[in-house]
Amino acid sequence: MSAHNDRLARRNAFVLALAQAMGGSLMSITISIGGLVGVYLLSSTGELATLPVSMMIIGTACGTIPAALILGRLGRRPGFMLGAMLAGTGGIIAFTAIHLTSFPLFCVGTFIGGLSAAFVQQYRFAAAEGASDTFRPKAISFVLAGGMFAGVIGPQTVIATKDLFAPVAFAGSYFAQAILAIVTIGILLFYKPVTATGPIRQKSVADGGRPLRVILTQPKIMLAILCGVVSYSVMSLVMTAAPLAMLDCGFSTADAATGIQWHIISMFGPSFFTGTIISRFGAERVTAVGLVLLALAGTSSLLGITLGHFYTTLILLGLGWNFGFIGGTTMLTAAQRPEERARTQAANDFIVFGSVAIASLSSGVLFSTVGWASINWALLPLVAVPLAFILLQSVSRTQSQQDRLA
Repeated sequence: MSAHNDRLARRNAFVLALAQAMGGSLMSITISIGGLVGVYLLSSTGELATLPVSMMIIGTACGTIPAALILGRLGRRPGFMLGAMLAGTGGIIAFTAIHLTSFPLFCVGTFIGGLSAAFVQQYRFAAAEGASDTFRPKAISFVLAGGMFAGVIGPQTVIATKDLFAPVAFAGSYFAQAILAIVTIGILLFYKPVTATGPIRQKSVADGGRPLRVILTQPKIMLAILCGVVSYSVMSLVMTAAPLAMLDCGFSTADAATGIQWHIISMFGPSFFTGTIISRFGAERVTAVGLVLLALAGTSSLLGITLGHFYTTLILLGLGWNFGFIGGTTMLTAAQRPEERARTQAANDFIVFGSVAIASLSSGVLFSTVGWASINWALLPLVAVPLAFILLQSVSRTQSQQDRLA
């Protein structure tokens, strides 16, 4: 890989990290106030109040395959700009729905916002394109580091704009979402698609490659997807239930919010050095460490229900997600062929975020039926499965090396 391509990959990683900070903040707006807007529009704290947040996650899952295919057809930059336009459209629809006091229309707006998030999820793959084997994991982790800033920009935008159109609460936050989408489009103008031979238009997904069923049955790709599914779904399941458990144990809303804030910092903060760690120790080892951290998060919850136990759980949960998800993504990019990347990435994100949507929708139900402790007991066998496969793969690779030397 030429030095020129790594220079261009670094530039793109920086641009996409900025876009991630802006585009990712649009999701954190709905995560922060989607349920509150639901209560405002329904005049009720019933189960449907959190549906707008779930609709956003469902939108992300539904948008993964179309987003990857659109990016394959149009190219990365115009495709990403189209995704940002969807975010702006979702913001305007949500803004209008709040003014009209229309809960169904608000859900449509958050769903479209979720579709835009599917394009944002492709930033990490775009950052890896054209990068050397050494820089690839660093590029992925650097882009995801933008998520830490998104976790600050979104809530701060809510605080600054929620009363902008008073007495209509929260409408200003979704108007601001449309403005942030325009800023994201401006940032993406500086992105240049890159391959091993330099900037070119991305190939169509129809240009060669194996059938998708063949791609998805490759052991390395199956393992990478499994690691992504478990890392993200376990994190979503426990994170969504944690505030409910904290309130149930008598802690305040402020305590729960502080715990989630530390969780978000733990999710994205390590991204500044995760890529370097992967380059040194390998994606499989780092992913395995992430899975162990997720298991430790569940163990922490089972050891007690003090505020310290909850905070420790949420911090370990964020760290485990970071190592597991970035490691799994790096494993996937290393195992795929260039002409198959659009289909492989689309299938990966559809499976991962489909699982995340199920985990998010199930979390509240599981908490109310089986309880906080049972959720954390269930976490342990879930992370054990990909961990066992990573270990078996490592043993098999070591045995093969020994056989060649014999």
